[in-house]
Amino acid sequence: MSAKDAKPLILLVDDAPENLATLAAVLDDTYQVKVATSGARALRICESDPLPELILLDVMMPEMDGLEVCRRLKTTARTREIPVIFVTAMSGPSDEAHGLEAGAVDYITKPISPAVVRQRVRVHLELRRARIVLERLGEHYKSYISTEVASSIQRGEVPAGLASHKRPMTVLFADIVGFTEQTDSMPPAVMTNLLNGYFEAMNVIIARYQGTLDKFIGDSVMVFFGDPITRGPQLDAIACVRMALDIQAELHGLQANWAKLSCGAQLQVRIGVASGSCTVGNFGSRQQLTYTVLGSTVNVAARLEAAAQPGEVLISQETYDMVLHAFRCTPQPELYVKGIARPLQTYVVAEEIRQVELGAPRPVSVGDGPGRTRIGLAGPDLAAAAE
Repeated sequence: MSAKDAKPLILLVDDAPENLATLAAVLDDTYQVKVATSGARALRICESDPLPELILLDVMMPEMDGLEVCRRLKTTARTREIPVIFVTAMSGPSDEAHGLEAGAVDYITKPISPAVVRQRVRVHLELRRARIVLERLGEHYKSYISTEVASSIQRGEVPAGLASHKRPMTVLFADIVGFTEQTDSMPPAVMTNLLNGYFEAMNVIIARYQGTLDKFIGDSVMVFFGDPITRGPQLDAIACVRMALDIQAELHGLQANWAKLSCGAQLQVRIGVASGSCTVGNFGSRQQLTYTVLGSTVNVAARLEAAAQPGEVLISQETYDMVLHAFRCTPQPELYVKGIARPLQTYVVAEEIRQVELGAPRPVSVGDGPGRTRIGLAGPDLAAAAE
């Protein structure tokens, strides 16, 4: 019999052998059954494989009662997800409440009804398996969205429907220079390994600074700071610029790996960073949503990336105003780019000159926004960062 077709394993725990015999007779046609005549024996069984998929547990037992057994099961990572159903002669309302407080999912009173036992066991096994499927799907789908967005969805901090709000944000675009030209003649497997290795390294760095990965666009990466978590506009900008320098530093290590692939690639990355007010939230249709940012700040960051030289981090005036005390930057001639009416004052980031403590970001709360959080040199974030 394959694992898929195997009968679910049920553990029966009761100090009275006659009670175990009665329960086993009710269940063993449909399920595999193990028995334990004490709480200690039940815990030892749960330390070995295979784990029971459900436990029927008496409350009144010598030495260790069922309530204590249940509490221990629920405090151990290996066993906390096993459903526990109390089967007991203690039938008072407070008894049932104590059982549920200990972590049980259900409560059956003695003398048992065989039909009730079978129905409750079936329902809780189905619920357990449905939860496992949902958890696996959740882990699968998390690979398609930003880690920060996925975590915020799980915490209920990101609305499920079409919704958006204005936020002060810092946006980064990074692009591999000449990727298409250098990889056109590569075997597909070599090109895939090269690109996936780059994206994997970028993911590690993005997670380190807790930026929100918006998307991979071909060989380009878009990341934003300020939603669904934020340290405040100024520290978000510092985190983003520091991350950009780390990306450039990481590329030197990747070059050595690419050389081992014998692909001849000498790839460099150019990065653009811009700060300002953006509209952020869920966009799309009810069938398919994308959590992203829109606005002129996004356009500016994309244009700066295109204008940057290989190996450069090019930032906007708004970003420079918030990070100048932490990084040495070189001003560039005003830049005229398509789609932006005004000339852009830009700066190339040379190095970090002062280590600013970033601290842990907090979830964006209702009421956060440009009207409540000030961007710029006079804002409270600079004072806090400069202390």
